[in-house]
Amino acid sequence: MTLETHTLTLHGRRIRLHEHLPAAGARDEAIVLLHGIAGSVETWTPLLKRCESLGERVLALDLPGHGESEAPRTDYGLGALASTVRDVLAVSGVRHATVVGHSLGGGVALQFAYQFPEMCDRLVLVASAGLGPEVSPVLRATALPGARAVVACAVNRGTLAIARAAARLGRRLGGSLKTETRELARHFGSLADPARRRAFFAIARSLIDLRGQRASALEKLYLAEAVPVLLVWGARDPLIPAAHGRRAAELLPNSRLTVRENMKHFPHVADPDGFRLLLHEFVTTTEPARLTLDDVVARLSAGLSAP
Repeated sequence: MTLETHTLTLHGRRIRLHEHLPAAGARDEAIVLLHGIAGSVETWTPLLKRCESLGERVLALDLPGHGESEAPRTDYGLGALASTVRDVLAVSGVRHATVVGHSLGGGVALQFAYQFPEMCDRLVLVASAGLGPEVSPVLRATALPGARAVVACAVNRGTLAIARAAARLGRRLGGSLKTETRELARHFGSLADPARRRAFFAIARSLIDLRGQRASALEKLYLAEAVPVLLVWGARDPLIPAAHGRRAAELLPNSRLTVRENMKHFPHVADPDGFRLLLHEFVTTTEPARLTLDDVVARLSAGLSAP
């Protein structure tokens, strides 16, 4: 399996893409990895290092406003992000995808399945957004007036330099941060960049208010009943509670739910080998959905309420 890194220019804007190709070469099927808010493909690095055992084509992209992709002043709604994913797959020759989404990436994956059902073979939702209103007070606080200015003061080059110096001192004294804590710190550290900070608040405020998440896929989950779904959560997730995964599993009785004890918001980072095994088993023991427009029409018609 080989790793390639591409910079695509879509609609005049730069998108960074990492791709693992199996020994057999590229096919029109792939596993697609979507990171969370303020994240990047780096969150999938532990999994990407283990991709060879999956035996599948794997694509991981920096969503607009994240990582090494461009961060323009643009629409950062779930629909726009899902369309970007579709466009990246289209130009990469992928017609059918197992879409793996973490946090915000899970919300994008759900939106992708809704907008482009004919391309969505399977869904893997890891601590996913869009499955209930409850989120941490920190995320709800992004809706407060002045929140952007507060973050700009708290997370900048100066404060990052101080934090890195403190971390180095801690390591010399024998201390270390837990894996998930380091991952969360790296996400917040990305907000030191003004363009990425602007994208963060555009996304957060389009999805979250002081009462919690506004965007919800719960009422549309019945449309995904024919799509194999794997839900993975950390039992101690402080940002998006595991109850969201349990509620989605009840609405999708054929889905699979795994709640990892003693893990928080990044189970794919905390235990990459365990996550790889879950993903491999899921992909190899389920049949792709391969929905048609007629299938979607039938589900929509079945869900219509009587006048």
